[in-house]
Amino acid sequence: MDQPLAPLESNPPDGAAEATVAAADAAVVREANRRSRRAFVLTGLTALAGLGGWRWLVSQPDEAGIPWTLRRILDANGRVAAAYFRETRLAPVFPPSRARALRVNAHYGLRDKAFDPATWRLRVQAYGTGQMHEFTLADLQALPRVEMITEFKCIEGWSTIVQWAGVRFSDFLTRYPLAVRAGVPEKLAPYVSLMTPDKAYYVGLDMHSALHPQTLLCYELNGVPLTADHGAPLRLVTPLKYGIKHIKRIGTIAFADTRPADFWAERGYDWDAGH
Repeated sequence: MDQPLAPLESNPPDGAAEATVAAADAAVVREANRRSRRAFVLTGLTALAGLGGWRWLVSQPDEAGIPWTLRRILDANGRVAAAYFRETRLAPVFPPSRARALRVNAHYGLRDKAFDPATWRLRVQAYGTGQMHEFTLADLQALPRVEMITEFKCIEGWSTIVQWAGVRFSDFLTRYPLAVRAGVPEKLAPYVSLMTPDKAYYVGLDMHSALHPQTLLCYELNGVPLTADHGAPLRLVTPLKYGIKHIKRIGTIAFADTRPADFWAERGYDWDAGH
């Protein structure tokens, strides 16, 4: 004989349902509050740890203008850039139609009101002897002329494609081997120092960068001689490095066994400044 069906349970009264929902909502709120307090505490601890770390960092002794810990990081970046550097690695070149006017940016080393381009001479100190040699712009223009259209990259984040003309640094040193130690033909200086005539701006290069085929002693910009704002009569162009290395109005070149001073490296930037 079939068993009678069990009666269905009746729905709880409305008041019970509301109590169940209210209890669930209260549980959610409690959990949210718990997580919010934990997140607040963790955020506060993280902020305090960051502040403490920053205070420790800036309290460290300076090395070449910045705390030594930051300098170690920049030096590590420089070693990576040096390892990556190859003379066969060239910056991209562009057609003449892509060349644009180069904005004027910074006048470090260009503020000498008494400077006369007509009497300018490039002074080069021979490696090892310290003897000074002087060159006119005509001396440089007598060497093989090189034109290239490359991208000038500023460390501020902007860039412009520019047409340059001048003499390769390597061709200059081939014609005038002043970077070779006198009496030791195989001894080439490992570093180059360049300075404006007023000594207000200066950069350092490793010799591999100086001898790169796209590193120019430049005297023309977009088909015309350099203007005073762009470093007349002679500036450096080295397109695998940021513009802070492209020293304007070169006055003196010297060669060194140790890494020479660099204006922006002393102010917290990477000495190598490659990109």
